[in-house]
Amino acid sequence: MDTSLISPQTVELVSLLTGQNLRKEDITPPILFLAGLVTVLLGVINADGTFGAEEKQQLATTLKELIPANNSLQKLVMPMLKSVTQHQVYKKFPVLLALTACFSEVEKLLLISFGYQMSAADGTMDDREKQYLKNIADRLGIDGRYLTVLEASFSSRAISDTAALAEVHSLLDPARFQSLDSLFVRAASHIIGHLPAKPKQQKNHKHSVSSYQELKKFQEYRQQLNAVCGKLYLTLLDGSDRNVLSASLTEEVTKISRKLESQCFRVAVVGEFSKGKSTLLNALLGEEIQPVRDIPCSGTVTVLKYGPQQRVICKYIDGREEEISPDQYQEKASISEEAALGSFGDETVKSEIKEIIFEHPNLELCTNGVEIIDTPGLNEQAERTLVTEQVLKTTDAVIFLTHAQNLLTEKERELLLYLKQELNPGKNDEAAKNIFVLVNFADLLRREGSHKQARQRVEKFVSEKLIAGENRIHLISAQSALDAILDGTENEYVKSFQDFTKSLEQFLTVERGAIALRQSAAGIKQIIGTGCDELSQYREMLEGKLTVSPGDKAKIFEQMAEVSGREVKIRLLANELMEQSLEEALESWHEWAEGLGQRLGSKSHRWTSGHNHIWSQNKLIKDYSNQFVLDMTKEIEDWASQKVKAILQQNVAVLNNQINEDIYAIRLEFQNFDKQLSSNLVSQFNNLAIAGDLGGIGIGGSGIASSISDIGGPGGYLGGLGLGGLVAAGLLFGGVGIIPIILGALAAGGGGAFGLGMLDVDGIHNQIKEKVCELGFEKFGESAESIFEKVQERVIAVFNDRTDANSGVMSKAISLWENLLEQQEKRDRQNQAECEAEKVWLADKRRELEQVKSQIETILNQSAR
Repeated sequence: MDTSLISPQTVELVSLLTGQNLRKEDITPPILFLAGLVTVLLGVINADGTFGAEEKQQLATTLKELIPANNSLQKLVMPMLKSVTQHQVYKKFPVLLALTACFSEVEKLLLISFGYQMSAADGTMDDREKQYLKNIADRLGIDGRYLTVLEASFSSRAISDTAALAEVHSLLDPARFQSLDSLFVRAASHIIGHLPAKPKQQKNHKHSVSSYQELKKFQEYRQQLNAVCGKLYLTLLDGSDRNVLSASLTEEVTKISRKLESQCFRVAVVGEFSKGKSTLLNALLGEEIQPVRDIPCSGTVTVLKYGPQQRVICKYIDGREEEISPDQYQEKASISEEAALGSFGDETVKSEIKEIIFEHPNLELCTNGVEIIDTPGLNEQAERTLVTEQVLKTTDAVIFLTHAQNLLTEKERELLLYLKQELNPGKNDEAAKNIFVLVNFADLLRREGSHKQARQRVEKFVSEKLIAGENRIHLISAQSALDAILDGTENEYVKSFQDFTKSLEQFLTVERGAIALRQSAAGIKQIIGTGCDELSQYREMLEGKLTVSPGDKAKIFEQMAEVSGREVKIRLLANELMEQSLEEALESWHEWAEGLGQRLGSKSHRWTSGHNHIWSQNKLIKDYSNQFVLDMTKEIEDWASQKVKAILQQNVAVLNNQINEDIYAIRLEFQNFDKQLSSNLVSQFNNLAIAGDLGGIGIGGSGIASSISDIGGPGGYLGGLGLGGLVAAGLLFGGVGIIPIILGALAAGGGGAFGLGMLDVDGIHNQIKEKVCELGFEKFGESAESIFEKVQERVIAVFNDRTDANSGVMSKAISLWENLLEQQEKRDRQNQAECEAEKVWLADKRRELEQVKSQIETILNQSAR
């Protein structure tokens, strides 16, 4: 729900309905939804001119189920019912449109669903009621197929459009609403509970190269674990609504649930052009999706993933998105032959594209939770190389292609070493386990023993602390395998290709997925542990074994104030250290820039090109321009990883030390109260706060690899700043870009400007290199300020991450104090009978938590078999 779209008209309207003088910031998503819900329900009730007992009962039941007795929205229900009835708001469609202006598609569908349930309350759906709902749905833009599903569901009729039913199930999945409010979760759970079961998806196995059974099992375990999160959420929500369990517990389980929902494996296909990347992708997918040519054709990053329907989304660097046709995809995903062969033609347009997302419902590998990333060739234009570097940071595995008849060229060996460093930062002495080397075009090796020799050559190179793990090298023919897959036939290349996919599947599920599952399960168990501790704490209160005296309450309020004070002091310290870091970084930047020209000039002597200065001058200039950008990128990356990192390490260490001291002091206070009251606050704090916030900094990206990274290690918040990429982006994407500028300037100078008729070839090349450096520095000078601003943003983000995490821990500490006070206040209001009833409820909740814990163990045991 986009509350920024709330208009003055909506504010005035909601104020009228609630009888309160509200401001825009007072109007929350639950208030808006409640206003819309009351309006729609009363509109349905009054559509046929009668207000029967069944409808009255349904209205009361719905509102009671969605809004618990102790919810603050309760006081708005009666004023809204009265005002909507008095002003007959339900007849004024513009008013309803104003109320729902900031609703998303799924929120509008959720709202109208309750209208259909109300229409069926008296056993039949009156035509006037159905017309009223259709009028609303038309104005809200709700798909008519969904209305048919809702009408049939609440009328107990069969649903023929199972696809629409599946879509409604997906759209109203309660997990979609957890970021809004528990009201929406309850509402979605209520509607889903009244729909027919979700139909099982019919899968198309026509193009399947593998059954991917292990991936399917992993996805089942992941879904089961997420379902457990859903059950746990409802249990914790019940406890929170009764002021027994901390509200932060539901927040924590929601975080884990979202992570489980978004978890996927990301596999990147990397290699130089003409190695068969696009053909390999088509073979993996069993369908000719990627454009294939013998020239470099992967013009941008393409992400192939599962989607309920086939569609293509183009994302641009400036943040724009557009859905394009498959024909347009073929054009945008590739570069033109002219651009590939040397002319810049459409490269300016391509450089504006960040990535292209291709969604498809029937790609077997993708339906099992794998996203495949087709990367620009690493030996192509420098901007495509830059994009590929960024992709690798969230990749679980890399498939590296080489040509069987030109095996592991010098450039490819350098690329493999580079990949090993990028995928496993800071582990130079360890071989990478997440790189698979595919020797493509193996069908061209026809001499006896040639397959064995090719494998031995690759093994000899990668065995030297480069790649580890079983079955990481495979000889394949992507085209032969693809042809057989499309024809539905079998051959030796299909078998070798299947051997590769099995190895990849084994790595993803065992060496990536299992770890991620265990981490999520551990987080859920910690939440359950905290919940059990809080239940035990409340039971002790009910039995009179734990009592918070007035004096204790006063001390608790003092502690809460002290924790708030600590949080403020940390923010002030962080701001001070951040400013100091920025000043030191700026000083270091100026020192670095002073010697930059000389260093790059020296490096230019090592630039090489296979092109001739007479016959392919533009290609020669492009080669040197690319090397200038790469050298500049390396310079900045070295400065960042050495100077900026050292500055951050020193200043963040000061901040971390203070944070650790504060946490230690808070833990001591909890410990003192535990001794005095026989409570278990330390256990709750350890489980909830540390695991939830300070343990979670630095986890980003959507690949499973990013969720199991070492936060404090080289790839964490101090490592992998990626500042070199900012320079390359400034040089390549800022304005026209450096390479076209250099080409244009040198072309304008004419051949004679460099003495191209001279026999001194080295002299000519040196002149070109000098001009490239000169023009490159001009472009860098234009971008330098904005580049350093990006550096500043990264530095600021480091400190903001630490302070936000610390604030999360402080908030949870306060929530534990608050929960203790709320439990005591609740106990003070209860008589003996109510206490006994509460004990029964406590036993039920603990049993539910234990059941969830048992279910987790069952899932983990099954996944380990």
